[in-house]
Amino acid sequence: MPGRLAIDFGTSNTVVAVWDEVQQEGVPLHIPEYGKLHTYGDETISIIPSLIHYGAEKTVWIGNQVVERELRQSNRTFRWMKRYISHRSPNKIRIDDRNITPSMAGQDFLSSVLLFAAQEAGFQNEEVAFSVPVEAFEHYENWLATVAENVGMPRFRLIDEPSAAALGYGAHIQPGNVYLLFDFGGGTMHAAVILIESEESTTGRRCRVLGKAGRDIGGTTIDQWIYQEVLRQNHRHDADADIRSISTLLLVECERIKERLTFEENATLMVVHPETGAVLAAEFTRASFDELLDEHNLFMEINQTVRSALNSAHEHGFDEQSIQSALMVGGSSQIPAVQRVLRQTFGRDRVRSNRPLDAVARGAAAFVAGVDFYDHIQHDYAIRYLDPQAGKYDYRTIVKRGTQYPSAEPVASLRIKAAMEGQETLGIEIFELGEQHPQPSQPVELVFDPSGAARITRIKPSDQEQRVSFWMNEHNRTFLTAKPPAQRGDARFEVDFFIDANKRLTLTARDLLTGELTHKEYPVIKLT
Repeated sequence: MPGRLAIDFGTSNTVVAVWDEVQQEGVPLHIPEYGKLHTYGDETISIIPSLIHYGAEKTVWIGNQVVERELRQSNRTFRWMKRYISHRSPNKIRIDDRNITPSMAGQDFLSSVLLFAAQEAGFQNEEVAFSVPVEAFEHYENWLATVAENVGMPRFRLIDEPSAAALGYGAHIQPGNVYLLFDFGGGTMHAAVILIESEESTTGRRCRVLGKAGRDIGGTTIDQWIYQEVLRQNHRHDADADIRSISTLLLVECERIKERLTFEENATLMVVHPETGAVLAAEFTRASFDELLDEHNLFMEINQTVRSALNSAHEHGFDEQSIQSALMVGGSSQIPAVQRVLRQTFGRDRVRSNRPLDAVARGAAAFVAGVDFYDHIQHDYAIRYLDPQAGKYDYRTIVKRGTQYPSAEPVASLRIKAAMEGQETLGIEIFELGEQHPQPSQPVELVFDPSGAARITRIKPSDQEQRVSFWMNEHNRTFLTAKPPAQRGDARFEVDFFIDANKRLTLTARDLLTGELTHKEYPVIKLT
């Protein structure tokens, strides 16, 4: 039985869609328990605020329930869960008798949404689709797998958000055309160049991803910038005791200011301390908002992200003039200054923004229903080794991002040497490497301490490095057995790496001493 249900779990909002058998398209599903109706243009869709509140006596409120009960500013409410899960954040909040991490809160949230969505859609033993950021690492995909399995939905598929968005704009795209997808949501910014192909053997469209790029910048980042600006205007600091006690309420107001300035020319922020009566106020205009975004290099980041995706597409023979339309998705893509950057690049007539909130969910529903697409490997994968001369670890790339799969020929070959005398087990350390971007200054982010108060903290270089590298086979790094034992410095195994149709890195290994073929198409890790 084909799948029909798709979930776009966003940093700020979550959208659920089902594949409508009559209309043959993904249709957003309204879950009245958690969702609220949102109107843009001529369409009304249902969105679920990505919020979960842990109340007294083990009560839990989800999505719009949190908003209706005015609990968004509570220290017992979790927000931005997707962003923190992606960053493997160690932050946790003490709720009654237990410490709750963003991963735990996200699992509780998404599990509840999945169960109610399945009930509303009449979902029975079918595949569910999850959209994932273009820069997502395996640990985030593993987390999604855990959520699905824990609610009894072990059959699932993953689709990257830009590709899903391309399918979600299906009513406006044509086979043979090339599109740029610009996805600027709550947690991340992505750009992807998509070629829509038509094959005689299928009745649906196929999307070939020609190039894509991403940045760890989203609507929550803009909220953080506004938060810092409000403190600056009031000559206050995030460490001040009275600021800490209203930090969550202030964040809610910062998000509201961002949304108002998206559609209005002026906005006023005013937060009154419930105990002291002290007022925290700030005035913003559309012009000052744009200047704030410019001060934080947002427009440069947008240009670089789009340019990186276009440069990758150029390697496949498609240039900027090949782009039929630039399709904008994500709540932050509605900011006028953001749309202006895209229009300056592609012209007003080529930029479309009529499906900003539900294109990803619609496309994921189409994907799980059987509409196919081509893709490529998003990250670099490398072998980590110890450089004895430099006295530190270095990396040798074995899979370059942009590599097509499956591969008929080896994507890399290397010889494995013994590190000690009489070594019987040898292995390799494989790392997934994200794209690193130079920072003009040490980056900061907003985090929540165990009491639930927000504070601004600088990201340590070691933490920043961890966010762009991930040890893929930490628990299975030694799997080559040398019989007889190998001698130190001897090249003992010759290994060829391949990528199969399921996006797995496989290897074929031969013992150079005995000539024995010890492994053939042995799966090592799952690529993204």
